[in-house]
Amino acid sequence: MSKRDLKKYLSELTKHQIEEQFLELYDKFTEVKTYYDFVFNPKEEKLVQESKAKISNEYFPVKSKRAKLRRSVAQKHIKQFLLLGVEAHSIADVMLYNIETAQKYTARREMRYGSFYKSMLNSFEQVVQFGIEKGITNDLKERMVNIVLEAQKQRWENSHQLELVYDKVANM
Repeated sequence: MSKRDLKKYLSELTKHQIEEQFLELYDKFTEVKTYYDFVFNPKEEKLVQESKAKISNEYFPVKSKRAKLRRSVAQKHIKQFLLLGVEAHSIADVMLYNIETAQKYTARREMRYGSFYKSMLNSFEQVVQFGIEKGITNDLKERMVNIVLEAQKQRWENSHQLELVYDKVANM
């Protein structure tokens, strides 16, 4: 259904019918409920803290012994923040936190999977690009530098690539 068709359909409904449909959507789809909960009560800091706790649990689980190391958990939260329109600094904070938490993990345990490093490079490229798009790179530079330096210190196999990605920001 196109937007024009939707507008035409909605114009034919009474106010009560539209209200009923919205309530139905609210009850049926958690995304709609999450969106309206955020719009009417935007507790960004609470969302950020919950996301950080879930990301941390991927590397340092509270209930189980084995870390899952899934980048997708952080990506899911970042995608949700983008959809909700969360403030750019909060989104960047979660993006950087994901990489920093992974580095804390690799400081304790050696990582042998090339896919892990590729994933972290993708995450770093994503936060750099996001910072450039939103014009907030100056606020993020210190944490970005620390990530690059930590990768070098830990001898990550892609530390040179991380440095090259950071150079995009450093030269701005």
